[in-house]
Amino acid sequence: MKTRVLITVKTYPTISTKYEELVCTAGFREDGSWIRIFPIPFRKLDYNKQYKKYDWIELDLTRNLSDFRPETYRPVSDTTVIDIIGHIGYENNWMGRKEIVLKNVYYDLSKLIKDAKNKNKITSLAVFKPTKVLAFTYEKTSSEWSESKKKILNQLNLFEPKGSTFQIVRKLPYKFSYTFEDINGTKSKLMIEDWETAQLYWNCLTRANGDEEKACKDVYKKYFDDFSIKKDLYFYLGTTKVHHFVAPNPFIIIGTFHPKKDLQVNLFK
Repeated sequence: MKTRVLITVKTYPTISTKYEELVCTAGFREDGSWIRIFPIPFRKLDYNKQYKKYDWIELDLTRNLSDFRPETYRPVSDTTVIDIIGHIGYENNWMGRKEIVLKNVYYDLSKLIKDAKNKNKITSLAVFKPTKVLAFTYEKTSSEWSESKKKILNQLNLFEPKGSTFQIVRKLPYKFSYTFEDINGTKSKLMIEDWETAQLYWNCLTRANGDEEKACKDVYKKYFDDFSIKKDLYFYLGTTKVHHFVAPNPFIIIGTFHPKKDLQVNLFK
């Protein structure tokens, strides 16, 4: 089925036995409904096919029957053509983006979780507006892929074409999270897995000449001092398949929506 999708989410790449690494992308159809596209070997796409956030793309998709979450679709084949057919920019304080993104916003996290676990109408992607952002934190993790991931990589290297220059993405050595309250005052802490967050860290690390603490503080300045204080911050939330029905809260932050603060947002509430 030929489908047009406004890309709003790209998660940091993960290791895959079949594709080496995969990116989960998600966005909105023309009717405003959410759609997740998985799998996508994003960094192996031709450069002119590597779509950006808020690009309109068109490709043949079919339901991914290996995933019970109804929003999940996959390309019809590994050779599916992806056409970039448009882009929505920053004009008028993101008005074109707001008209699509802010059609259905959750303010009550417990309601969203209830909707996620409703087996008759599962919700696994959502736009969420925190009432208050309390903190943005970073925690040190391993800088190396796990042994199981390394084993996959070693197996894949045996079949890598001779002369290939493709390099597997680096393991992000920090976990970044937001702590916030919803409209009921319920406090939550969710990890953010947005590719932009990770890329900001790597860029800051380069500018800091390898000083990890300085790089993390620079990420903090952007995500807390800027996004949560100066911007009108929303979260893109998504569930993880493995935790969807077992975790008390199966959602993670998979992206942010952060236009400048103004009165126009009230039009969508």
